Amino acid sequence: MTLLAVSLFQSTFGSAPTAAASAPGRVNIIGEHTDYNGGPVLPMAISRRTTVVVAAGSGWEFVSETEGRRAVDIDAPLAHEWTDYLCGVVRELRRVGAAPAGARVAIASTVPIGAGLSSSSALTVAAAAALSTLAGRRLSRHQLIDVTYRAEHDQVGVRGGRMDQTTAALARTGHALLFETGTGEIHPVPFPGRAGIVETGLSHRLAGGALNERRRECEEALAILQGRWPAVATLAALPERDLAAAESLLAPEMRRRVRHVVTETTRTRAAADALGSGNLSQVGRLLVEGHESLRVNYESSVPEADLIVESAVRHGAYGARLMGAGWGGAVLVLAPREHERRVLRNVASDFEREYGRKPSGWHTRASAGVRRDPLRVP
Repeated sequence: MTLLAVSLFQSTFGSAPTAAASAPGRVNIIGEHTDYNGGPVLPMAISRRTTVVVAAGSGWEFVSETEGRRAVDIDAPLAHEWTDYLCGVVRELRRVGAAPAGARVAIASTVPIGAGLSSSSALTVAAAAALSTLAGRRLSRHQLIDVTYRAEHDQVGVRGGRMDQTTAALARTGHALLFETGTGEIHPVPFPGRAGIVETGLSHRLAGGALNERRRECEEALAILQGRWPAVATLAALPERDLAAAESLLAPEMRRRVRHVVTETTRTRAAADALGSGNLSQVGRLLVEGHESLRVNYESSVPEADLIVESAVRHGAYGARLMGAGWGGAVLVLAPREHERRVLRNVASDFEREYGRKPSGWHTRASAGVRRDPLRVP
């Protein structure tokens, strides 16, 4: 991808870039909507990456292989398009004294956009690493997490947690990360095999809309429950034994949201244990339970994802579930190695029969996080 980004930079700006960095997309094996509720998540980086190459400029110009070229005023109101993420990164780099005065930026990526694979964090983490290098600062991976979280959360308005930025920065080859968002603890968990990814073909927008509504519901539910349990700092900290009592205090919609968060917290830790011991059948069962909770309790699934999950399990997968914020995106499929390709072929056939189109399906291994790439100019 570096060569593609360099070529795009040269053809657009007529010169060569001077710094480059790349960061991966991610799949979250399990632990959906728990990160902003103080619970555990179990993500891993995928092999598909976003590369950002940069050089100094008198102002700010961005070019993407898919979105075209833009000249941007960093201090102007955000435009509600892809450049907002880059503007947010620059603004937050300025806060820590790690932004250049101006730059020309080119972006190339193999991470699907809107598929629940964290294309936005792959972009922001890679951009923060490249731009800070251009400014003569070598931010640590944890500094990159802080900068890019604020860029997405505070600047763009994506009210998620830190899972995506943490994975893009800290992921390890051949491992998932059990990330306890309530405490900040991170434990590598071996993931030596492959995961299947089947895209629903439905894109979602993270800023605004349903995700922010769900987060608001969770915050309101927590405020109510703290009247009964003042020491419970987050929804994920509510013991499952108190779930029935908690539900009796809540309206039906909030009740379902809390049930998902509390049970997903239990499922995620159990899945990490099962993955660590190589019990993929148990991991698969937990994936299916998690998807059903997303469908019924969090109401964030879509019929296309439900069909993929049902088809995958019927054709021999250990389990499957919708990933990402929901309302579109992609489904993770965990299958025995000897049946991986057959399962995805059969899922694609079932999907085409129902919806008249074939979904994109592929496999990935657990990959490494952000890196500053050597520049190779063609």
